[in-house]
Order: sequence, then structure tokens, then C-alpha cells
Amino acid sequence: MKVIIILVVIIIFAVFMIQGVTIKSSNDIEQYAYVVEREIGSVEIRQYEDAVFSSVNLTDSTYADGASKGFRILAGYIFGGNDKGQSIAMTSPVVMEMGDQMKMSFMVPSALNVDSLPKPNDGRVYQEKVKGSRMAVIQFGGWSSDEKIEEHKQQLIKVLNDNQISYQGPFLFMGYNPPYQLVNRRNEVAVRVEILK
Repeated sequence: MKVIIILVVIIIFAVFMIQGVTIKSSNDIEQYAYVVEREIGSVEIRQYEDAVFSSVNLTDSTYADGASKGFRILAGYIFGGNDKGQSIAMTSPVVMEMGDQMKMSFMVPSALNVDSLPKPNDGRVYQEKVKGSRMAVIQFGGWSSDEKIEEHKQQLIKVLNDNQISYQGPFLFMGYNPPYQLVNRRNEVAVRVEILK
């Protein structure tokens, strides 16, 4: 019995250590830069900087169907699936454009630009420059799902409508953590803000 207790304690300790390293590495990678301009309850109004993204369009209509597929395609590109066999650093968050037309995007590290990026081996991957924009963002923890994304989208819409802030879709889902991170997960739903009152 004592051996089993010792093994359980060792396993729990190992899991906590691995999660600590995972959280630190998630916090250390480059993130999509923004400045918080205003807070309205649980919603932040942020000004994002210009950025370049590697993107793939998806035929799926739900997060559950599109997330893994889009991630595999883009991860293949940044982990060497390109004409130079070059690895490109992972950034955060992974961005998904939600709606009838779905798209997943990885931000390109700021040290690179469109001209210096290797050409993807997969023709579905393309590069796009995204101009800085003002976005309203609501955050939630845990594991993401279509239901949670829709719930927080509706909360975001209510706050914007209640404060007479106009917005323009599509709505975005932004996920900040690798799938093997079990705690301190960060997810966001965002939309571009047209008029700030």
C-alpha cells in the first residue's frame, strides 16, 4: 500500500511539474501585440498592431470540426513543410475566423515578413498582412467548444449593444494554449469595433 501511495505522489508531482513548464513556455512565446484602451465589465477594447499571418481557409462550419484540421495544416507548414525545410517559431494566439466561412491563422513572428517567409508545400496555406484594428474581446478559461464560444459571443454582443458600440463581423476565436496544457487555459472571443462611444 505504501508503494502505491508513493507512486501516486510521484505521478501527481510529475504532472504538476510538466504543467508548470508548459505554462511558462506558453507565456514565453511571442503574442499578437495589443494595448487595452478601455474595460467594460468583462470586455476589453483593444488596439492591435499590424501583423502578418499564415492562414488556411476551412470548409467546416464548427470549431469542433475545423480546429484540429486547420491546426494540422498550419503546423505542417511552420514545422518545416515548406520549400526551405525551415522551422518557424510558434506564436500565440491561434486565431479562428468563425462563421459560414471559417479560417485559421498563425501569426508570423515579428522578426519575419512576407518576403522572407518560405513558400508552403501545401497550397492551401497562404500569407496575409492584417492591418491593426480595434477589437472588443471577452475571455474565458478551460477547454473551448462551439457551445462556450457561442455563449461568450452572445455575452460580448450584449455588452456592445448595451454600450451602443457598433461592431463588424466576423467574430474571432483566439486560443492561447497547447492542447496538453491542462490548467490556466486562456480563450477569447473577439470582434472588430467600428465606433467607440
